[in-house]
This record gives sequence, C-alpha cells and structure tokens, in this order.
Amino acid sequence: TKITRVHTKYKLVKTASEYDPYYTLGVSRSASQAEIKRAYKRLAREWHPDKNKDPNAEDMFIRISKSYEILSNEERRSNFDRFGQKDENQHFGQSQHHGFRSFHSSFYFDESFFHFPRDFSDSKYMLRLAQFNNEVLPDSHKRPYLIKVTSEWCFACIHIEPVWKETVQELEPLGVGIGIVDLGFDRALAKQLGAYRAPSIIGVVNGKVTFFHQAVVREFLRQFVEDLLPQKLVMKITDDNYMAFLENWHVENKPRVLLFDQVPIVPLLYKLTAFAFRDYVRFGFVDQSGTSSTRLLLQFNINTYAPTMLLFKEDTVKPVDIIQARGMKRQMMNEFVSNNKFLQVPRLVSQQLFDELCPVKQFHRRRKYCVLLITGDDPAYLAANKAFLDFASANSKDVLRFAYVYQRQQQPLCQALLQNQGAHSAQVVILERRSQTGKVLYRSVSGGWNGSEEDKYHLHEQLELLQKDPTYLTSDATLPELNNEMAPIFIIRWMNAAYDYMLQIYDDLLYSNWREMMPILSLIFSALFIVFGTVIIQAFSKPQKPKPKPKEQTRTEDDASSRASTFSRPPKKDFVEVTELTGITYTSNLVKLRPGHINVLLVLTNASKSALLRKFAKEVFSFSGSETLHFSFLNADKHRHWMSSLLRLDRDGAQSQSHSDDEEESSNYMGYVLALNGHKKYFCLFRPVFTGDDGSDSSSDTSFSSDIHHKLDRLGLWMERLMEGTLPRIRVPAWPTLFDDTAEG
Repeated sequence: TKITRVHTKYKLVKTASEYDPYYTLGVSRSASQAEIKRAYKRLAREWHPDKNKDPNAEDMFIRISKSYEILSNEERRSNFDRFGQKDENQHFGQSQHHGFRSFHSSFYFDESFFHFPRDFSDSKYMLRLAQFNNEVLPDSHKRPYLIKVTSEWCFACIHIEPVWKETVQELEPLGVGIGIVDLGFDRALAKQLGAYRAPSIIGVVNGKVTFFHQAVVREFLRQFVEDLLPQKLVMKITDDNYMAFLENWHVENKPRVLLFDQVPIVPLLYKLTAFAFRDYVRFGFVDQSGTSSTRLLLQFNINTYAPTMLLFKEDTVKPVDIIQARGMKRQMMNEFVSNNKFLQVPRLVSQQLFDELCPVKQFHRRRKYCVLLITGDDPAYLAANKAFLDFASANSKDVLRFAYVYQRQQQPLCQALLQNQGAHSAQVVILERRSQTGKVLYRSVSGGWNGSEEDKYHLHEQLELLQKDPTYLTSDATLPELNNEMAPIFIIRWMNAAYDYMLQIYDDLLYSNWREMMPILSLIFSALFIVFGTVIIQAFSKPQKPKPKPKEQTRTEDDASSRASTFSRPPKKDFVEVTELTGITYTSNLVKLRPGHINVLLVLTNASKSALLRKFAKEVFSFSGSETLHFSFLNADKHRHWMSSLLRLDRDGAQSQSHSDDEEESSNYMGYVLALNGHKKYFCLFRPVFTGDDGSDSSSDTSFSSDIHHKLDRLGLWMERLMEGTLPRIRVPAWPTLFDDTAEG
C-alpha cells in the first residue's frame, strides 16, 4: 500500500548517513542535475507536510530541501564531494583529517557563512512564474497581493523579516494575498515583475504591479495595500444621502450593503470585501460615532455596541438580510454578501450576468429555468414591471431565476426570442440554456404581460406545467451574446489608461527606475524619430513628374488591371476558396499534399452543389485563416465510386462505423465531409445531419435547398475537434484513383 511504501522509504533514508544529500535524495554520486532535480521534486511532493501526515514529514521535507540546495549548486556539491560533512553545523571545507588544517585554516570561512536558510513557513508563499501568471494575476482582480522579493545572500532581507511576518499575520486573515519571489530560484518571474534587487516589496491589483518605496514599517505597508485599492469603493453614508444611495439600485442594477460601525474611517476588511464584490454589490459605510447619522440609526433600529451590516435589494425600506457581531470576520462578510449578490429580479446587462443567473444545464444538477420579462424603460411599462417583481417575490424557488431585459438595449437577444416580431407590450419568455454557444429551449407565454391578476395566474399555471413536464419548452433558438450596457465608452477607457501610464512614468522618474522606463522611453523616441524623419525627407525631396507611357504599354497594363480586378477581387464576408477535386487537381491536393497540411473535402451532387457550398463556406469560414487547411469539393455525380473505394481500403475502419460493402456501394454520400491527410494517409469523417431527404426529388427547389442546407449544421463543432486533434483517424494503405465516370461514359 501507499502508507507502507512511504514508511519504508523513510526508514531507508534514516539508516544511511544522517546528512548525506546523496542518500537523502536517493541518487548516486555520479547523478546528473536532471536526475537530482527529478528526485527532489518527487520526494518533496511526497513528504510535503500539508500532504503527508507522517509525524516526521516536516523534518524529512527540510532535509530533502537542504540536500537539494547542496547538490543543485555545482560548487557546493564539489565541496561536499571533497571534504564531506560530519554534522549539520559543520561548514564545508572542515576536513575529517585534522592534520590537514594549518594556521590559515583557523581563519577559514566560505560562502556557506553568508547563506541564510529560508524559514520553513515561507515555503507555502513561494511563487513560480507559471503560478503567478495562472493564479495570482487572475485572482488580483478580486483581492490585492503583497509580494516580497528576497534572496539567499541578502543581509537587508534579515532586517525586514520581523516586520514582514507581523504584516503577514495582520493582513492575510483580512483577505490580502501573500507571495514571496526568490531572485535565485525564479529569475524569469523577477524579470517579469521588474524586480532586480532584494529586498523589494511589490503590490499587485487588477494585474498591475506597483513597488513599495517607503521604510518597511507595518503601518506603511498596511497603508500601501489600502492605496492599491481603487478609489470610491465604499461611499460615506449620512442622513442626507442614504435614500439616494438605496434608491439607486435601479440604475446600477446592484443590491446595496450598509455597514454601521463606531470608527470614523472605513475598516480595511470592509474595503477588501467591497473590492471582491464590486461587480455585484454597492457598498456604503455609516459612522455611528458622529451626529450625521442619527435619523438613519433610529429608522433601522441599529445597536451601536456592535458592527452591523444591512443588505437591501429592490425594497429600500426593509433590508432582506442583516448580521451583527462584535468581531466581524472575513468569512462571515463574504458569505453574507455572496448569498445576496443579485437583486430579486435583476436586469440582464451583460453576457457575464446572464451566464451566472441562467447557467447552462448540467446533467448531474437540477434543471434551472430562467423566467425573462422583455420590457421597456418607458413610464408606460412601470406597472407591468412592478407586477412582475411582485410575482417573482411571491414565487421564488431554487429552480427558477427571474430577470428582465430592456428590448431597446438588447435588440438582438429579443429578436431571437420573439422571432423578429417587435413587441408593443411586455412579454414573458421561459427558457433553459442548453449549451455555451447560446442554444436555448424556450416558450413564450401567450397573451403578453400587463401585470393583471389574470396574467399572474396564467404564468403560475405555465410554471407548474413546466416543472411537471420538462418537454413543455417546445421552441429552440441560438441566442447572440448580450451587449455590455455597463462598459465605459472608449474615450473613458483611453483616459484611464493614459492616466495609469502617466502615474507609472512619474513614479519611475521619482525613484530613478531607469531599467523599467527604458521600454517606454524607447517607444517615445522611436515615434519622434519616425515623425521628424518623415517630415525632413518630405521637405527635401523633389516631386518627380511621371513619364508618359507608350500607348501600347498603357493598353496592355489596362487590360492586365481589368483582368486582375476580375479574378482577384477582395474576399467578401464568409468567402472561402474551395477547389473542385478533379483528375487534374487530385495529385497536388491529396496524393502529394505537403506534410502537415490537411484537405477538407465536401462531397456534393449537381443538384445540391449551390446550397451545400454556401453552407460549407459559412461553417468553415472561421478556420480559413489557417495556412495548413485547404478546402475542396468532390462531385459525386462525376466520381460516384470514389467514396466507396476509399472506405473499402480499410475494412476494419468501415466495419467499426457499421458500413458493409453493399451498403457503401449504394450509399448517398451527399453532405459527407472528409479531412484528408495525404502525407500520413489517414482521414477523418463527418456524417451529415439526417434531414429525411435523399436528394432524388428536386421538384421543389426551395424546400430541397432548405433541407440540404441543414445537413452541415454540426460541421463547425466537428472542425473544432479536428483542430484539437480529438477526432478518430481512419488509416488507408494508399489513396484510390479518381475515376472520371463521365469521361468513361
């Protein structure tokens, strides 16, 4: 078992020399650096105290780390091989042969004298480049990070260590992320951060890196973290502005949270909570110690002896939730806000909000239905909107999510659900999301919605039928992505970015951080050189008159340009170059196709050619930018036996897909798509969606074209799997010849 193996390995190491790094890591004295590194990673993962519950795990983990520090450094490893090591405190160079030591050896010291062993508690904060990019940067949009840059040979790092530990003990429970970067272990991460000396302290918020430049004092570090947070996260609330704050839920589409406390300044814990949930909830702070909130305290009957949090939604008079505790903890605040981060009936203002309110159906979870009111923001809709809110409050269930959307702000979404019919009154749609690509099942509630008692009864009846029979949703549609109504306009985003750059340049100038400023200065000087160089060249250059051309040459060039305009027009929307596979192009497009290139081949007939090519171009258009993909079509009326011959070449592949020889000969391959790798001799097969037609009856061109068009509905998903390399591959010994039946006939 795993436990027996772990204890046996520990016993093996213990019985060897206590401080021999080779025995500790289980490698030979001739082991390479790669073998030493692999052994260290394996043992460190196995003996990490957070994962291994053995009482000796921590000691073993420290011994493994020290052994790796010795053997990973060639000079230290050489010292150990030459002189050995008797105990943990003896320095390298103290030979076991005491007669070797002379007068000078009594003054001996080496680099291990300056080596400061890392505190074991710091190991859980150690950052690597991949971890920083994949975890810290995304998480910095929810909480700030405080990162210390250190080194093993850093005297100054020892002096700031006590202050750093006190700061970590204070800020980490509040929600501040902590990290440590070692200049010697991960120079790539240090370079990315712009940290070239130790010690340095860095703050990271919203992916932006900021250096700490003051004296390393706990109060200064705390203030540094507060200054990293965006301004106006928390609004100061008094008797004069509290009603405007609560009633503004309609504009911002967010619940409101009020914190009542006796301190005059906003606590850092509350600011960090506001930063984590700023996209969902608006936060306010009430100072109980002053006289500016007397009426507010009386109205909500606040106990002034303990901090209190109230959460309001659409009702500005009565809070939906309240907590009160003398020692507010981070977990308590987070759970309180997280459980109430949406309004009773929120407005869909972005795709992110839609994804969270109406998640895609999961087979292992209970179904979630979204009851959506399509309405307007005019005064004429106020009564209907209020009635929908009342209905949602009275019928709130775990399986139902109520929301509304303004038709004018989200026209593409509303047109898809209303089937391009404009609504002159409010409408209610019940939907269930089925895929991330926007596919939904839905049903419109007949009769519209004006908020009457009859409408409420009718909607309640529809929801009861839905929960009894999930097939009640009979319509399907693919919804477009929602417009982000809360996104700032371009000029505001540009001004914010420019402001951040100006602050960065000022900070670099103030603290002479020239190494970080070099890219910006290089960009500025390059732009100035290009501008002034262009002006100078134009000023001193003389315009030259074009020489007259002979008439014959002019006419020839005109003819060439007209031909170029005819055959080399710029591609239109959904334009894909598709080549017909014939006897002339067969060798170059398949048999001798370049290694790494794939030909995506569509099989069609004369009758289906127009409809299938249009649909084919639409489905593969997003993949046409790849230089390794080529697109062709094969006319089955001309080469009717080629597909059957291809599938017969690999009978195992044909049998695995339930094809017999007789079936292959008689099959209609119209709408099939093959991805052909000519060099490696394999292909991937796409079977069209069955539409019930066989292509034989072409009496009604319109209906025939519509049915054929739907054969390639799932081709886009198949192309995604092709690019991922997850499609099954059918091998062939050789490509069949392309018989031209028309030529033979």
